[in-house]
Amino acid sequence: MWWTRLALLTCLTVLFVLTLFHEVNSASVSDGKVDKNAASPQGGLRRIFMQESDAASLFQTRGRRAVKTQDEINAEQRQRLAADERKREYHEEQRNEFESYAEEEHDEQDERTREKTEQWREFHYDGLDPSYEYNRHTI
Repeated sequence: MWWTRLALLTCLTVLFVLTLFHEVNSASVSDGKVDKNAASPQGGLRRIFMQESDAASLFQTRGRRAVKTQDEINAEQRQRLAADERKREYHEEQRNEFESYAEEEHDEQDERTREKTEQWREFHYDGLDPSYEYNRHTI
């Protein structure tokens, strides 16, 4: 039974709040009364919303398929060109980094090959100059 009393108390509280704030105008629902402050050019609604004629002309001047102005086309073209330039610079930088890396790797590989060749020649040197094995003539 306590929950019925709680529900009744809640309903009475809501009814009291609604009757207390009955005169307040709402932004979404109006009761037909015209507020002098909202109707004046300096009113709150005047600063937030535009007139119907202005709103209609705004949507009529630029529809979904309306032709863009030359300034808009130029601005979009400048943005595309700037993006392409950034992309080109990025790829050029990446290519330069890879080329320098590949060149270093190639140089290191050449150095290792040269060292191995020298070690092989020193190990197989038989005292003859130039080496006998490389200068054998077929008879």
